[in-house]
Amino acid sequence: MLDNFFLPRSVAVIGASREEGKVGHDILKNLVESNYTGKTFPINPKAKEILGLPAYASVLDTPDDIDLAVVVIPPKFVLPTLDEMGEKRIPAAIIITAGFKESGIEGAALEREAAKKCRAYKIRTMGPNCLGLINTAIGLNASFAPAMPSKGNIAFFSQSGALCTAILDWALGADIGFSKFVSLGNKMDVDEVDLLRALANDDETEVILGYVEGVKDGIEFMRVAEEVSRKKPIIITKSGGTEAGAKAASSHTGSLAGSERAFTAAFHQSGIIRAKSIQDLFDYALGFAYQGTPAGPRVCLITNAGGPGIIAADAVERSGLRMAHLRKETIDKLREGLPPTAALYNPVDVIGDAKSDRYETALRAALEDEQVDCAIVILTPQAMTEVEETAHVVARLAAGTEKPVMTTFIGGPAMDQAQKVLNEAHIPNYAFPENAISSLDASYGYQEWRTKPRTKPQVFDVNQGKVAEMIAASRAARRFELGESDAREVITAYGFAVPKSIIVTTRAEALAAAKDVGYPLVMKIASPDILHKSDIGGVRVGVADDEEAVRAFLEIRENAQHRMPDAEIHGVAVQQMIRGGKEVILGMKRDSQFGPMVMFGLGGIYVEVLKDVSFRIAPLTVEDAGEMLHEIRSAALLRGVRGEKPADLDAVKESLLRLSQLVTTNPQILELDINPLVVFAQGEGAIAIDARLTIEGE
Repeated sequence: MLDNFFLPRSVAVIGASREEGKVGHDILKNLVESNYTGKTFPINPKAKEILGLPAYASVLDTPDDIDLAVVVIPPKFVLPTLDEMGEKRIPAAIIITAGFKESGIEGAALEREAAKKCRAYKIRTMGPNCLGLINTAIGLNASFAPAMPSKGNIAFFSQSGALCTAILDWALGADIGFSKFVSLGNKMDVDEVDLLRALANDDETEVILGYVEGVKDGIEFMRVAEEVSRKKPIIITKSGGTEAGAKAASSHTGSLAGSERAFTAAFHQSGIIRAKSIQDLFDYALGFAYQGTPAGPRVCLITNAGGPGIIAADAVERSGLRMAHLRKETIDKLREGLPPTAALYNPVDVIGDAKSDRYETALRAALEDEQVDCAIVILTPQAMTEVEETAHVVARLAAGTEKPVMTTFIGGPAMDQAQKVLNEAHIPNYAFPENAISSLDASYGYQEWRTKPRTKPQVFDVNQGKVAEMIAASRAARRFELGESDAREVITAYGFAVPKSIIVTTRAEALAAAKDVGYPLVMKIASPDILHKSDIGGVRVGVADDEEAVRAFLEIRENAQHRMPDAEIHGVAVQQMIRGGKEVILGMKRDSQFGPMVMFGLGGIYVEVLKDVSFRIAPLTVEDAGEMLHEIRSAALLRGVRGEKPADLDAVKESLLRLSQLVTTNPQILELDINPLVVFAQGEGAIAIDARLTIEGE
């Protein structure tokens, strides 16, 4: 794994400096002052001794083997230094030095050459352009961070060195301990996947935090993250969620998808807790590191102020938690121990003049209630408030239960001593009630995900050979956008039902086809080059008789020739008209990092206006498909409202799973829309009215 990074028996600082303020000096000083018990070798050809340690001109001059080299030299010297490291057989390196791919074309070329040398010499590498790493378990501070955090059970990794220093400063101020602290930098070699694997088996780490801007291999990242999340919570904040400057997508799905959508779906499916801000990252870290996950969503609020209690209750209702209904026995205990003016029903208001004894009565009763899964204690400093004593009460009662207990002691300096008491007792204290609720909600959501059964994607019996032939033929003809006719054949091969359709080129053929299909019917232009048929007058709906059929045939063909004279026209499609049902859209866009991203939402012409859609990364499980259906805001319409029959949700789920199999098996498909998919009443199935797809070129 990464033992040479985290458990080195010896460290060489290549570029160690005698001059204070230089990075090479700070790193060596951190190693010395952090009480690292291994051997430390300063490498500097111009020095004989640095910070009391003998210095060496080269790693080749050191008397012992070296497990880890920390490289702090100008970029132009890195390549020859790697040659020396290879000769010395050093297995791991942290390249602190900047000036690589982040600096431009020349730097990128230098990084590629450095990576090539590291692979040749079998040197695992962190960085370049990074802060370094810390392992508090052995006192290893191989970084130029300004301070060493205390020991704890939180591991943190980041692509941003500046964020690392900010997190460290917060940890020192809040007296939060860490197990591992890693700055990834440019991720020339070691990346977040490597770290997740290593931290999953690290006994000192119980919670994993991270900051990412992107991932190298999204599919592998999801696979490893899901495995690790089953063992330990992973909390990640991500920046760079927009796709400014990206090529405009040709499909509905493509226009609605994006990097942010892909990461959101990937995190959800992998069990990663998404921190939307640095504040969330701090809050969630405390909640997971200090308290266990709640067995259920029922929370009891205890407060000495009505306003914060109401705010907290509102936050609970907006979350995945819910307010606990206290048992009669609990309410009786509260009535006996609290004044008549107290509010006995959740939130429990112990009134502004409450001392620590009232908090003890209320919290004890709540934690003993079988209908309470977790508790939040809210305190505002008032004249009679015993702040520190109340903190001791909370700490004592929390130690005697497995139910998570969090606090919101609102205030400034008056809370300092209480904060110390709570922190020593591993009770997370939040500045405001909403922060506590958000952290508890994340904890409960993770518990739900972890206990959810793991299932495999369903596999259908399909005609894959037909699809492969059509894709190969289209690529050979250099037709990379398949219109309705070809796309219908593709999805039909994967088990989708489609309306009866006949392509005609003359009036006589149109009349014959109309009689065969039956009135009323739909007529559309058939062209691989015309994807938005309605926009050019290429669709007629509700054609009722022969006269209308002839007129529609002529008008559709004329509109297409006039509006898109260069388009290849195959004719006019005479199509069965589908009545009733509800329209939804299924789609897929292949994400550059995670692969096929499947979309579901309200169908028809409104999809891009309402943007009421959900996404998942394929391959989908039955559970993924079910979640997608219920995530959209208009899900109630599918379940049936005002006496309407519910739509056939099982048919929609099956359609999503068939689409997932299609785009997973055929990676040449870049984008695909089935819009609309008409869903009939429960038990009556669904039918794909229109489809189109884009494939990659050769």
